[in-house]
Amino acid sequence: MPEAVRLRKRRSVLYGSAGGAAAQRGAGEAVPAPLLALALALRTLNCFLVQTSFVPDEYWQSLEVAHRMVFKYPSPAGGVRLRGYSYPLVFASMYKALQLLAKDNVHLLIWVPRLAQAVLAAFADVKLYSLVQHLENSETAKFVFFCQLCSWFTWYSCTRTLTNTMETILTIFALSHYPIKGSKMGNSFKYLALVALAIVIRPTAVIPWMPLVFSHFLQEKRKADLILHNCIPVGLVTVGTSLIIDRVFFGEWVLVQLNFLKFNVLQNLGTFYGSHPWHWYFTQGLPVVLGPHLPFFIHGCALAPRRYHIFLLAVIWTVLVYSTLSHKEFRFIYPVLPFCMIFCGYSLKHLKAWKKTAVSFLLLSSLVPALYTGLVHQRGTLDVMSHIQQLCSNPQQSQAFVFILMPCHSTPFYSHVHCPLKMRFLQCPPNLTGNESYIDEADVFYSNPLGWLNKEFYNDTLLPSHLILFNVLEQEISSFLALRGYEKTATVFHTHVPQGRVGSHISIYRRKTELNSP
Repeated sequence: MPEAVRLRKRRSVLYGSAGGAAAQRGAGEAVPAPLLALALALRTLNCFLVQTSFVPDEYWQSLEVAHRMVFKYPSPAGGVRLRGYSYPLVFASMYKALQLLAKDNVHLLIWVPRLAQAVLAAFADVKLYSLVQHLENSETAKFVFFCQLCSWFTWYSCTRTLTNTMETILTIFALSHYPIKGSKMGNSFKYLALVALAIVIRPTAVIPWMPLVFSHFLQEKRKADLILHNCIPVGLVTVGTSLIIDRVFFGEWVLVQLNFLKFNVLQNLGTFYGSHPWHWYFTQGLPVVLGPHLPFFIHGCALAPRRYHIFLLAVIWTVLVYSTLSHKEFRFIYPVLPFCMIFCGYSLKHLKAWKKTAVSFLLLSSLVPALYTGLVHQRGTLDVMSHIQQLCSNPQQSQAFVFILMPCHSTPFYSHVHCPLKMRFLQCPPNLTGNESYIDEADVFYSNPLGWLNKEFYNDTLLPSHLILFNVLEQEISSFLALRGYEKTATVFHTHVPQGRVGSHISIYRRKTELNSP
């Protein structure tokens, strides 16, 4: 019997898509270990080179909540419950571990959460590289990785303990498992679980994922399986876990995601913290966040293959949705920045000429804003906390009383002091009563600072031992400071761009009759 002819198997790509071919080129290529080491080293350096404050939420929605959970220090009343305990619980676990190891000194409490964010950011950078490597090739992936690492806004934000930062990191992790055409890394359960976790931490994470999930649903052949075996189990587990965690710490059942929706969308109470014109994200927000990457982003959008249009749609959709809300901030669109970096990297890869010049321009032009915003701009509100913390080692600590006469939540609180020092700041809870004549304590104070101080501290026994204030306020309350025996003990630089109630420097005053201080 003649021996059967054995034909050599060949993988045909004749009818395969360009995306499929790209996937075959990228599949199986492991992420180089030096790349991960580089990302970890740079993000660790990034962490220590960001010594400025951005927004109050990086402390008041994470570290301050976590510190109170573990160390039970007194804290101002919580107000409306817009944020759950899931995200602060991560940092509370770190604080508890440090406490058990008897390593709960203030410097570790400040830097360990930041370093943890830096490590997660490094892994997210590598995940973004891995995604593009599978979709395209290693060369394109390296350009995207470069764009991600030298993005000035990513440098400024990725090691901060903001919910927006964790939302962005989880978005990248989820994106690496998203079943985009041409990727062999797609996993519906994994990406949906990561998206759900991001939504639990910050409900607005649903916005950029709406077009992505909808597109996946339309292309999915087994739609019932997607819903029954992935969406529903993931939703029940994540929402259920979030509810239980919040039930434990709030003491009652609270669906914070619903509160968030009511407050920011249905009642539009976010305008209490400021409002901007509808076009702000298009004319200022996105151009500033992209910075020097903007022309490369536009060029990359024009060149990118059709399968990347869903990423561009996610960016446009997110910016459009946020544009309908009156209160706008740069950090709100931070989660779409990784999508933009894919287009920027694609642009660099396909430049015919001036490629080295473009890379040099991008690096140098991003370095300046990254270092300036990380080391100089708005650093005073953090530096002043080290002055306050020195009071903790004073034998007469129990007699100290620090009053922060600045716009509310300008500084961190006990998470950066870590001792039971009596402290107070001006309150600014949002108007939840619907009272049109409502004015918060901070606004009442700034409407007549001298009158408010004289009324609040009508008796010398009520006076704080220390006052912390921006220099723009000094002249207006100079008579109060002189009459009540306050002397300036230190001046701390804050910013080169003072605005309104925020001055260029922070002044520290001490009553002459009170305990010695820094």
